[in-house]
Amino acid sequence: MQAFEYVAAESLGEAISLLDKHGNQARILSGGTDLIVQVRENRRQVDLLVDIKKIPEFNEIFYNGSLQIGASVPCYQVYGNEDVQRLFPALVDSTSIIGGVQIQSRASIGGNLCNASPAADSIPALIALGASCVIQGPNGDRKVAVEEFCTGPGQTALSSNELLVKLVLPKPANNSSSFYLRFIPRNEMDIAVVGVGASVELSSDHKTFVSARIALGAVAATPLFAEEASNILAGQPVSEESIQTACSAAQDVARPISDMRGSAEQRKHLVGVLTKRALNGAISRIKETA
Repeated sequence: MQAFEYVAAESLGEAISLLDKHGNQARILSGGTDLIVQVRENRRQVDLLVDIKKIPEFNEIFYNGSLQIGASVPCYQVYGNEDVQRLFPALVDSTSIIGGVQIQSRASIGGNLCNASPAADSIPALIALGASCVIQGPNGDRKVAVEEFCTGPGQTALSSNELLVKLVLPKPANNSSSFYLRFIPRNEMDIAVVGVGASVELSSDHKTFVSARIALGAVAATPLFAEEASNILAGQPVSEESIQTACSAAQDVARPISDMRGSAEQRKHLVGVLTKRALNGAISRIKETA
């Protein structure tokens, strides 16, 4: 492993100052389950690791009309949170399958996002739930929608002197719910061949779609918000025909490649299958809680 310096920052200001001083040669250490492996294998060159685990605002998770998740909150605290279980079930679906139990005790949802893997499990769920990123740097803070945060494999909208502070998820509407699932070759601890997150809002009689958000993972250079497929459902009856139309539209925006985990053709097919299952899963959860 390469030699590097390590600083456990004790405030947000200190972390930003260190990033501003060291630029691209500094990296934020949150969970570290991806970063440490990359550094050890010399796939990521780092002069300084800035550990933010001691900074309070990075470790907060609470609901006060919107869900606030600090960038360092580990997966097990996300899926174990009662408000998340009640209002944001797609986050439970996704964070509970990132690695194994040991990884989930350390890996953070902010780190999963900042790693910017096209196949990350948490990102389609966050997109489907309309999450936004709160980013801070020397010039203040700004917000970026999660669907705009990843700019390429391993690349994000962060400048070298900025860091992700927290994620904010809006309060779900009445008669709404969400769902995430993926296809993997093995039963556990594998990377998604395709992942799909969906959230839907239904009319009070559960017969009509009011709105929907569909997000896709592992079928492009970044996780995708399937906006057209989502908008197709608004005002349509909750029916097999409406759902199939949205599934076909989701397949149209997928831009998969063939690799050792699956062919492009297989991935296109899986987008249709998993989008249907995710939409039906969200609908079922609405009806179960009615």
